[in-house]
Amino acid sequence: MKLNLKPEELKKLSSLIKLEEDSLCYTLGYAINLETGELLDLLTENKIPEALETQIISIILSHFAKAEIMPKSGKLIKYGDLPGGHAYERAYMQRAIEPITEAFGDRPSTELIEAAKLLNGVVLDFGDVAVEIPALQGIPLLYVLWLKEEFPASLTVLYDESASRYLPTEDLAVLTELTSSRLIKAKAKLIRNK
Repeated sequence: MKLNLKPEELKKLSSLIKLEEDSLCYTLGYAINLETGELLDLLTENKIPEALETQIISIILSHFAKAEIMPKSGKLIKYGDLPGGHAYERAYMQRAIEPITEAFGDRPSTELIEAAKLLNGVVLDFGDVAVEIPALQGIPLLYVLWLKEEFPASLTVLYDESASRYLPTEDLAVLTELTSSRLIKAKAKLIRNK
């Protein structure tokens, strides 16, 4: 499946994203060829992603192609603290946060850690378990999960304050929703491979 990106957007993305080899970018368990626009889903053994998934990735990358790489601020913020984040917060919770608490909230913390590793995530020391996923160059997403015990599981996703300089707030919500979906697919891959 090919991304719906203009040649100039692919060229700009090549300058923004650290490429591994031969114009390939690996992010969120995808292999993206930034010369041809070809997209493969590495979590499903190189199958072609669904059309809607490809369209979502195309839109996010098209907007990201307008960015300039800048240093992270070092200040972590919640989605509601991003410009205009409060307006979309309820939908954001339902689409990006709740699926993760349902999938990982009453499970051993190792499941989230192993799923995150398939997306090049790293473990950090926050909450009961925390992982940082490099969703896009310059936009790491920090998932902090408190496991279900006497209270329901809860999750916070934190962004570096600079994230809104890369993508509009609505796109950051969609990127987080996509990342959450990819974590759940990574978990399914781990279960299949047991």
